Amino acid sequence: MENNLNISLIIMAAGTSSRFCSQMSPNHRIKKQWLRLGHTPLWEKVANDLAKLYDFKQIILAISKEDFAYAKKIYDYKFVCGGKTRQESVQNALEYIQTPLVLISDAARWNLDENVFKNLLNALNEDTDCVVPYLEVPDTATYEGRYIERNSLKLIQTPQLCRTQKLKDALTKGNFTDESSAIWTNGGKIAYIKGSSKLAKLTYENDLNALKELPNPSKEIFCGSGFDVHAFEMNKKMILGGIEIESDFGFKAHSDGDVLLHALTDAILGAIGGGDIGDWFPDTDETHKNADSKLLLKQIYDFAISIGFEIINADITIYAQIPKISPYKSKIRQSVAEILYTDKSRINIKATTTEKLGFIGRKEGIGVSASVNMKFINWKEKIWTF
Repeated sequence: MENNLNISLIIMAAGTSSRFCSQMSPNHRIKKQWLRLGHTPLWEKVANDLAKLYDFKQIILAISKEDFAYAKKIYDYKFVCGGKTRQESVQNALEYIQTPLVLISDAARWNLDENVFKNLLNALNEDTDCVVPYLEVPDTATYEGRYIERNSLKLIQTPQLCRTQKLKDALTKGNFTDESSAIWTNGGKIAYIKGSSKLAKLTYENDLNALKELPNPSKEIFCGSGFDVHAFEMNKKMILGGIEIESDFGFKAHSDGDVLLHALTDAILGAIGGGDIGDWFPDTDETHKNADSKLLLKQIYDFAISIGFEIINADITIYAQIPKISPYKSKIRQSVAEILYTDKSRINIKATTTEKLGFIGRKEGIGVSASVNMKFINWKEKIWTF
């Protein structure tokens, strides 16, 4: 082993978990890297566990573009935006690496093996460009109708220890599924060490069975509130709570002006610590002009689910002198419940006037306040089949 190794760590956590979520209902499509262990997401457990094994000069998380702003706001790690492929995500992270060596692992390989890690370091020498753990293939194997010598087969795992510049150069010369294949294809020397079944990758929903000894998600409840107002605008359709209200006027707004769904969106963002609706959909962005607020709310709630949250209930109050809201409360309730993949018993809609006081009383606009309670998705109860 080289002495005083100067190593940085990259953890890959930018995937969409499409295979993992493929059989899940929409209200439980949590990305595997965001499975909650207590309050801790799985990617953070992996980062913390690796940090205990070695004093890395840098630790960088490659995370999806959708998760980037949120993670950066909440967690004290260095994050970079991932790309469309694993290779692009690695390349994005490598731009920030300043050490001669880099260890690259996947958040999906949640169960570390300390012996494998030590062997990675011990196998590195001056002639080696990449050290890789592997598993042998125990069964007879064929390829395109021909039987092949299984002793020649290796199932490659991570983490992989690479010379940084060698990897950077190799990744510019083709498309590769991992670091070792990129370096090997471009003339680098690979050292193989025995891997471990503990390093099995969490890929499909059924793989959750292996996580049964990990902590349950926390039972904390997260409260969020939102408030929004919009002035009236003549000769415009009024949309409130995702349904059309019979009226000669609608709302003056950059989007469709659905003041109820805007307040509810802010409440959900408040519960998960995700900022506010203006951060996500600024009114300076022309792509959101006349946007359907149902789709905006769905985008935010789908994001909340993907990082491990689900709604418990929502309580919404509409402040309006006109139009009369009572005839529409049931339809609004059903509309909101459908957007949030929940039962209408978990949605409450209230309506009141302001006794002719203020801009609402003067019939100039409507205000809505929304409160929600949310919790972590209990993936052990709702996703995992015991």
